[in-house]
Amino acid sequence: MKRYYVTVNGNRYEVEVEEVRGEFPPAAITSEKAVHKEHMEEFKEVAETTAKAPVMEEPKAEAKKAALEVKGEKITCPMPGTIFNIAVNEGQQVKKGDVILVLEAMKMENEIMSPKDGKVAEIAVAKGQQMNTGDLLAIIE
Repeated sequence: MKRYYVTVNGNRYEVEVEEVRGEFPPAAITSEKAVHKEHMEEFKEVAETTAKAPVMEEPKAEAKKAALEVKGEKITCPMPGTIFNIAVNEGQQVKKGDVILVLEAMKMENEIMSPKDGKVAEIAVAKGQQMNTGDLLAIIE
């Protein structure tokens, strides 16, 4: 029998574990909490079999290039709210001051207007969509 002392929520417990053929049976660690140094050797073998967290890949070169090639002026959300109405379509010509969409925030309807004359290159939202400050709404070329 092996004897261990475990502390859980400030309570110290004594745990006895029966050895199988002088070896510990395989076990999975389901927590990433610290293991006391005195028990490190016992957990080393199991810890080495634990899966590593996935590593995010670097964005592909095409994606980086596409992000840099966005032409036109981005219209971003000035405050958190919900898209109440979209007044234009992609490809539509607009003049400076034309209403692009209506954002409902704090029970008020706020008109988001075109900052320049041009063509609507992209509408990046849908009616009813929740938005945060700085989110992309549209692009005017």
